[in-house]
Amino acid sequence: MKIKRYYLERFCSLLQPGRVLALYGPRRAGKTTLLTDFLSTWTGGRHFFGTGEDRTIREVLESSDVNLIRSSFSGYELIIIDEAQSLPHVGTCLKLLVDTLPDIKVIASGSSSFQLASELGEPLTGRRRSATLFPVSAMEYADTFGGMHLRQKLEEFLVYGTYPEILTTENLQDKADCLRELCDSYLFKDILAFERLRNADKIHRLLSLLAFQIGKEVSVSELGTGLGLNRLTVERYLDLLEKSFVIFRVPGFSRNLRSEIVKTSRYYFWDNGILNAIVNNFNGMDLRSGENTGALWENFIVSERRKKQEYSRILSNNYFWRTYQQQEIDLVEERSGKLFGYEIKYGKASPKAPSQWTDNYPDAEFKVISRENFQDFIL
Repeated sequence: MKIKRYYLERFCSLLQPGRVLALYGPRRAGKTTLLTDFLSTWTGGRHFFGTGEDRTIREVLESSDVNLIRSSFSGYELIIIDEAQSLPHVGTCLKLLVDTLPDIKVIASGSSSFQLASELGEPLTGRRRSATLFPVSAMEYADTFGGMHLRQKLEEFLVYGTYPEILTTENLQDKADCLRELCDSYLFKDILAFERLRNADKIHRLLSLLAFQIGKEVSVSELGTGLGLNRLTVERYLDLLEKSFVIFRVPGFSRNLRSEIVKTSRYYFWDNGILNAIVNNFNGMDLRSGENTGALWENFIVSERRKKQEYSRILSNNYFWRTYQQQEIDLVEERSGKLFGYEIKYGKASPKAPSQWTDNYPDAEFKVISRENFQDFIL
């Protein structure tokens, strides 16, 4: 049974005449499959599906000939261009398309979201909407199979993640092999091309260091020392890894109190399977240390919460909170001016809110997210 992706029934509400809907996300997350499934349900007018690698499409859009563009694309209600990053000057080309045919709806997607985003920016200012497709979310899985199936598969997701091809692979050894190939062949592709690096060694070592610091503050200077790189280079690599949807950053929260730590950040992986492939550890949860199981659980919960925020359009500033007195909260959300603190625990412990948190932020909420109640938080 195919997993129903979140955007499948929501694309129509995101499409607007005269605007380009840019579909971003990590490689192999299922963007092309989603577009194909969407077209199978499309009940609007005539549509066109092509790729930026198609020579004829490139000739028409690169020509800048308004009459040629009008005669080629007139009569379509929807145009989808996959692998749009392969189209030279794609932002300028798509701007000319929607300017020439202002009633048309356009979707642009591609395997290299990093490259596509960098090229769509300025030309499509005011003419673009965006959507991000992540590896399969717990929301999507539960919506397709039900909440009990999610609980049954939970430990497998913590180890192997939720990339579509991983979910459709039955054998655990095959899952591990597939994840290794994903890392070796796709994960660093955009960054290596952008930086003109001959191998992924430095990037892989950087990710390894981050993988062992899930739930901990990360010092960019210390990363640089461990890698033999200067601070600016490390910061650039981290930025590229974020833009490629491999990791994301969570900064420290403070209302300018001296006791609060804000100069460092925490980093999480968008997918647990990638995290485990980086360190080459696919042991089951029962074979891991308490600290390691806690880190995997925290990475899973924080990344799934971020997916929920993106898909459900929950506007939130996300932080961690920690003081120099070692009091901390794993995730702090600031929504509509109100604070919500969440402590993420794999075991059955149910700690109370830190005293400095309740003293300094008496109106803030606090909740422990455990295996018993996690579905309410991420579904």
